[in-house]
Amino acid sequence: MKLSPPAPLADADKLNALRGLDQFREWRSLDDKRYCLVCGKIITGRQIQVAGSTGGNGSLRLNCPTEQCNSIPMDWALPTDEILAVANAASSKESSVIPPTVADHEAAQDPTSQLSTFAVHFEQSS
Repeated sequence: MKLSPPAPLADADKLNALRGLDQFREWRSLDDKRYCLVCGKIITGRQIQVAGSTGGNGSLRLNCPTEQCNSIPMDWALPTDEILAVANAASSKESSVIPPTVADHEAAQDPTSQLSTFAVHFEQSS
């Protein structure tokens, strides 16, 4: 199914979309943070993309804002202090990291690969 590009929404409408479409975690505000298990980035409700179907049925979908990351709410975890520290350390080292390829991204969709990627962040910070 082809999705339309993200449409700008008023803050209240976006928060309502997050609350209605993310059945895994509660959203208190657009400033709430999530850790994307697929791309390893910390994202906020303000950054999350809300897209609608071009098929005319009016369904909406939430997506990670990171380029080439197709994660959805079930792929986002509440960031603990430890996750935030690891993500900050990773972002400061990001300039020396080679960007992932499309093949890497496709492999990351496997749950085992997601957990391995998640664990690597903790190993690097130790």
